[in-house]
This record gives sequence, structure tokens and C-alpha cells, in this order.
Amino acid sequence: MKCLETTWMQDMIRICGDGFRQGWHERNGGNLSYRISQEAIAELGDQLHYDQPWQSIGTEVKGLAGEFFAVTGSGKYMRNVELKPESHLAIIEISPDGLQYRIVWGLTEGGRPTSELPTHLMNHEVKKRITQGRHRVIYHAHPANLIALTFLLPLDSAVFTRELWEMATECPVVFPEGLGVVKWMVPGGKPIAEETSVFMEQVNAVVWAHHGLFCSGTDFDETFGLMHTIEKSAEILIKVLSVSPNKRQTITTADLIALAADFHVTLNPEALQLYDEGAEH
Repeated sequence: MKCLETTWMQDMIRICGDGFRQGWHERNGGNLSYRISQEAIAELGDQLHYDQPWQSIGTEVKGLAGEFFAVTGSGKYMRNVELKPESHLAIIEISPDGLQYRIVWGLTEGGRPTSELPTHLMNHEVKKRITQGRHRVIYHAHPANLIALTFLLPLDSAVFTRELWEMATECPVVFPEGLGVVKWMVPGGKPIAEETSVFMEQVNAVVWAHHGLFCSGTDFDETFGLMHTIEKSAEILIKVLSVSPNKRQTITTADLIALAADFHVTLNPEALQLYDEGAEH
């Protein structure tokens, strides 16, 4: 089967377009990566070419040695992935020592993988280990309402989690483990990748203050759905705060406990106990 006809590649292309239409990918903002199974790689056969030079990742990911990833290209516009996927996407192979990558397919008009490759790969390494390989997608976007909240709320993981839980009933079910929040850092390098991967040990979504959101999931739909749910909740909170700094009523701690019991999820205890019952916030 041709690479562009595979289900996983079609899903990747669709998510790039869906994210752009949500308004999350201005210009060349945002990036997406997918850990491809060895069976899927074998099916591509001679469509992959191994003559490109190895390039430094900028960090070490020994747990991904020999893995293959589909990634968006640096400087490429998400809106154009649907139009020319072969020039906007790449498949890369990770070297045996986990320090380098090489392009084996795609970027036909030149270029390199996303500048956030260190964060993507370090997150993939964490999620591969702690989910026994189930998580395969890492998605980074710039959802405006969530970014706006990083100028308004304390840059505290428990606060962000609790405030977003209270905005929509499905939120505690969709991300019961909560969110991580990374204070503003220069993007694209090893330090922010390391900081993000620490949070990814415990959660599936990490906020980058004044920048965007990283999400992890088993497949494209789950990962996009997580991003979408968090941004919808952030939009509701922005609307609430624009009317009043205080809520007249909300989903309470007791409500959250009842919800968790009914849906058989374990809520982040720090966020759950953040506010005293009945306290104004």
C-alpha cells in the first residue's frame, strides 16, 4: 500500500486540517507526530529510502532506538498538509544510540522535521514506557482560550486542572489525572523538552505558558479530542471571567467525587482538594 493511502497517514493528514480549521495553527504554528508500528513500516517496503545523513536530535531517547515516526515539517503550514502531504510531512528513523534521526520518506521539497522534535521524542519515550506502547500520538497546538488563561490564572497545575474541570462535566472524565503547566521557556530545545516530559510521567496534557498545549494519546482521535475538550473548557472559563471574577455556582468537590465514582476514574487529589467546599473562587 502506498504511504499516503494508509489509514494512519490519512488520519494524520485529517487532524492537521481539523486543527487549522479550529484556529489552532496560525501560519506555521503547531506540530504533530506519530510512532509508526514495525508492521506498518514493513508494509511500506521500498517506498522508504535510507540514504539520507543522520542528524542530531538534540537530546537522547534510547527508549526509541530503531523506532519510526511520522512528523510534520519545520516551518510548514498545517493548512497545506492536506494539499501537499508529501512535502509537508516526513517519516524519520531513530538511530540505535537514540541520539540521531534520518529522513526516510517525505519533505520532498526540502526541510527538516518540526523544531519541537526534542519535546515530541522525549514525550514519546515517556509514554511508550508508561503505557506499554499504547500511546502513539503527540500533538502540539496553539488554542487561543487556553493560552489566554496563562495570563490570568496562577501557573499552577492544580489550579489549571480544577478550574477547567469545573467548566464542563466531561472534563474530569476526559482528563482525570489533570494537566501539567510549564512556565514560559524558550521553545525548541532540550530544557523545555525535559520539563514537559517530567509532567508527561503523570498526565496526558501539558500547558506551555503563553504558547500552547501538548497532548498525548493512543490514536489521533483520542489526542485531538483531548485538545478539543481542554480548549472548549478554557473558552467557557474565559467567558465566565469576562462577566465576573467569581462564580455564583459551580461543580463542587462533592460533585466531582460523585462523578468520579460513577465513571470509575481517579481524580488528581491535589486538584480535587484545592478549594474548601463552598469557598468562593
